[in-house]
Order: sequence, then C-alpha cells, then structure tokens
Amino acid sequence: MLPVGALIVGVIGLLLGGYSAIKLSSVNRTLAAHEEKMARVDTLESQVSATSASSEKATRDLSALTRSTQDAFNQVGAELGNLRGSITKLEESAKAPVKAAKGGAPAVAGPDEYIVKGGDTGVKIASAKGVSLADLLSVNPGVNWNHLSVGQKIKLPKK
Repeated sequence: MLPVGALIVGVIGLLLGGYSAIKLSSVNRTLAAHEEKMARVDTLESQVSATSASSEKATRDLSALTRSTQDAFNQVGAELGNLRGSITKLEESAKAPVKAAKGGAPAVAGPDEYIVKGGDTGVKIASAKGVSLADLLSVNPGVNWNHLSVGQKIKLPKK
C-alpha cells in the first residue's frame, strides 16, 4: 500500500507541477505585457516631467520679458513727459512778446494796420513804414514771417 500511495502522491505532484508550469507561463506572459506598459508609463512620465520643466522655464522667461517691457514703457513715458515739458516751454516762449531793443519794453500796437502784398517781408514792411524791425516783430508775436500771405493784416507799432 505504501508504494501505491507514494505513486498516487507522485502523480498528484506531477499534475500539480504541470499545472504550476502552465500557470507560471501565463503569469510570465502577463508580466511581460505589464512590463511593456510600465516602460510606456515611464516614458510618458519623463516626457511630462520635461514638458513641465519647459513650461516653468517659459513662465519665468515670460515674467522677465513682462518686467523688462514695463521698465521700457516707464522709461519711454518719462522721456515723453520731459519732451512734453520742453515743448510747452518752447510754445510759451514763442507766444511771449519780443522785447524791443531800445528800452526793453515791448512796443505797443498802434491803430494802423498793414495789408501784406506780394514779395513783402518783415524788413521791407518795417523800412517802408519807418519802424524798427524789432518793434514790428514784437507787436505781431503770432506771425510766421517766413510764410506771409498776400492780404494778411500786420499790426504796425507806434512810431
């Protein structure tokens, strides 16, 4: 009986060993498939990590660019303010009457006016009317003497 029992236990052992070998083969195939998937997951993880690092760098670069652009706008704004102040001063000085050369007081406009004719200049008008050019200029502060128009009225200073 003992040899028959050993034989039965041996056959059962062989059957279990065969079954285990079949199951082990199936587990190995499943494990190989999972290893491929894990390799793909690792690849995706490294790509995501690289993309995240690139995104963080782009964010830092954009922030630096924003700061430098704002600094440039601030500098340009300050310079525009300075230029505006200079232009305002120039406009105010152009509006101020020209002082007469003799007494320092500006000439007073008289009741007379002169109508510009073709070829007239400030010097011609002043000499024709017997007044100084400085007085003529001072009573006509808004006149552009380089572009006199025919028919334009010019004030004449008192003599």
